[in-house]
Amino acid sequence: MDHNVKVALAQIELVVGDIAGNTEKIITYSIQARDELFADLVIFPELSICGYPPEDLLFHDSLRYLVENAMVKIRESVHGIAILIGFPEYNQDNIYNACEIICDGKTLARYRKQSLPNYSVFDEERYFTSGNEASVFKLNGIRIGLNICEDVWSVSPIEKARSAGAECIIVINGSPFEKGSQVIREQQVEKRVINSQLPIIYVNMVGGQDELVFDGGSFAMSADRKMAFRAPAFEEGLYTIVLQATTSGIALKADVFVDLMNIDASVYKALVIGTRDYITKHGFPGIILGLSGGIDSALVATIACDAIGPDRVHAVMMPFRYTSNMSQEDASLQATTLGIRYDVISIESMYEATIAQLSSVFDECGHDVTEENIQSRCRGLLLMAISNKTGHMLLTTGNKSEMAVGYATLYGDMAGGFSPIKDCTKTLVYRLAKYRNSLSAVIPKRVIEREPSAELRPDQKDSDSLPDYTILDPVLEAFIEEDLSVTEITKRGFDQDTVVRILEMVKSNEFKRRQAPPGVRISSRAFGRDWRYPITSGYKFPY
Repeated sequence: MDHNVKVALAQIELVVGDIAGNTEKIITYSIQARDELFADLVIFPELSICGYPPEDLLFHDSLRYLVENAMVKIRESVHGIAILIGFPEYNQDNIYNACEIICDGKTLARYRKQSLPNYSVFDEERYFTSGNEASVFKLNGIRIGLNICEDVWSVSPIEKARSAGAECIIVINGSPFEKGSQVIREQQVEKRVINSQLPIIYVNMVGGQDELVFDGGSFAMSADRKMAFRAPAFEEGLYTIVLQATTSGIALKADVFVDLMNIDASVYKALVIGTRDYITKHGFPGIILGLSGGIDSALVATIACDAIGPDRVHAVMMPFRYTSNMSQEDASLQATTLGIRYDVISIESMYEATIAQLSSVFDECGHDVTEENIQSRCRGLLLMAISNKTGHMLLTTGNKSEMAVGYATLYGDMAGGFSPIKDCTKTLVYRLAKYRNSLSAVIPKRVIEREPSAELRPDQKDSDSLPDYTILDPVLEAFIEEDLSVTEITKRGFDQDTVVRILEMVKSNEFKRRQAPPGVRISSRAFGRDWRYPITSGYKFPY
């Protein structure tokens, strides 16, 4: 006789540290899975009780008691369905990244994560002790093995589960987004399916957490390597898969399958979600930004509107004698198109007053970058004043190319609370602007087509100070994301002197990046938690 298990996958958003809120959400989704979907089992993402990644919150004694009380509450609140929950397990002096199957108040199984990632944005060895045993439980006659996230990147954990009798594997995850990550996950799971000859169900969380964005994309792959299910990316939802025991193994049946998003669409969505959640989870009533008429601020303004709505977005144009009529016209046009509040405040008098106050100190020194930075800092002062007065958070508009080489002003255009396109190169910014306009034209065409300029001196162009972005960006990506040497980058067809110049600029501007606001991570290596270069360094290129 065939046996069936109806599994509900809770692809949900969780808030780090909000134990009470996460617990209520788990209870609500469990009841919905039981009463509306008639599921036998509901599965939640990695560390769903405390949210992921909890970081040093794990070291607080109070978190332990809150987690333990939450587990008791779930046991007492939900019956008639098995629940798979991720949580930090405190055991004497050890903390485990664990999960537990609860049914009718009892624990059916507990599993401790075996493979602890300690690279890129992950530092789980700082917090957790590795488990070393398989965990398999039986439900409706089907034996199900458990894994947690990084375990599926290793052969051993699934092999142990299969040896313990597992007929199917469930993997709960807190896997953050980066460009192409969904394809990589599915390829990795396919390797484990080939190794084990077992079907695998993969559930992931959604939502923004500081610099990270979780994109969901939960899926299931049958033992013959066919995709049986894929959930929509970046969306909360409760989806069902039926496990059916047959003479040839466990078959998977599901009625949801969405196509993969293309790279530009997925990156843009990640920027919107990351910005939205940073603003809403911190309780800001809205945002403020400087709208210059350039491509970067144009894209950030659009992201902000898509994230929280135009009624909560306030843009300010701050012209100076070098600001072109084109910039002012385009900024005004975009603000009107988006339907956001738009103010124009000249910085001319502020700049002149500042220069006058400094005249005795500057004495007979000629004009240089100092005067350009004063313009930027006048704008930063105005924006921060509006932010303080209104409670709106200031978004910065710098991109990864600029942050890499220091083409930004401390306490000027770097001032702010969050940086949506911080991890986007300039060439990617243009691609994203074109992608967003393909949905509805909100960024003026001229903004995309004109040559980029900071407009801090007459006839200024970015190319006056930097290599062309078609050269700069691939060199930066090779160095930052691939850790390639000067020689290796040069072999890709780039001039060695240019490569050395770019890498020296990256090295010498680390002090600026350490003072930059957080921003959405969309690459395999962003400036933030997975970039730890020294500020003081005697390292010399070219090597």
